[in-house]
Amino acid sequence: MRSSPVSSQGLQVGFYDSNCPDAEDIVRSTVEQYYNRDATVAPALLRLHFHDCFVQGCDASVLISGPSSERTAPQNTGLRGFEVIDDAKSQLEAVCPGVVSCADILALAARDSVDLTGGPSWSVQLGRRDGRVSSASGASALPSPADPVSVQKQKFAAQGLSDKDLVTLVGAHTIGQTECQFFSYRLSNFTATGNPDPSISQAFLPQLRALCPPNGDPRRTVALDKDSPGAFDVSFFKNVRDGNAVLESDQRLWSDAGRRAEVRGEHPGAVRAPVQLRVPQGHGEDGRSRGEDRRAGRGPEALLQNQLKKRPARPG
Repeated sequence: MRSSPVSSQGLQVGFYDSNCPDAEDIVRSTVEQYYNRDATVAPALLRLHFHDCFVQGCDASVLISGPSSERTAPQNTGLRGFEVIDDAKSQLEAVCPGVVSCADILALAARDSVDLTGGPSWSVQLGRRDGRVSSASGASALPSPADPVSVQKQKFAAQGLSDKDLVTLVGAHTIGQTECQFFSYRLSNFTATGNPDPSISQAFLPQLRALCPPNGDPRRTVALDKDSPGAFDVSFFKNVRDGNAVLESDQRLWSDAGRRAEVRGEHPGAVRAPVQLRVPQGHGEDGRSRGEDRRAGRGPEALLQNQLKKRPARPG
């Protein structure tokens, strides 16, 4: 049974209970269907939601296609999971046309992905509206794998997120993957020294070199949690502690004295607070209609034309 509506920052738990009561179940069953085929879709959907929220708030602008849209930015290289959102949107449009926003579908899919991988679940506050502006330049707000801790902190602070939120959200890497091209520079001649990154443990270094040899495929995927990839647990933070983090930005959290204590104290259940409440939600009450068509191939012009044809959105 769903909870009665609870309002926070213009969003509500149970927002669609009256006008699309099966919305959450449809998204959950869709995510579960894709997850059962390929478990790596879970971290992909979580990353997709995060990358959407870090640019203009959680408005599904990352789904808009176009030559200079967010999804074309270098920071969004490798984003996946669009087909899951497309599928869920198609099913929702069949039963509740023009009601459920793509931004809310992304938020629900992220929650369900964490839950399916053994992490916590929570009641998602809904009622976001879809944005119509998507610019690749906005993706500069996203953290980079090579960012020092000071820059990471600045980028999170710009979103209203604390240093603890930073550590907790980075902990979602426990189910994540990356490509060799984003960390292979650490394996030899790091910062032109002729040596590997000294923060990599001596036991882990040969494993990374075997996965990403000098002339290997830069697009090869590597799990960010070497001990329990695909399981939402605490082993990622143990890896950071032991010098077994794959990304430089993750390992730097341990070298920063202020963040080290937070890494020690983290646990997977803590992800609920920043993912659900602290990640900038945005665009909740700005007058735009919900339920825009963000399925594959829908650029800004097509979106606008489609919106003009639609019936007025049902009251939220």
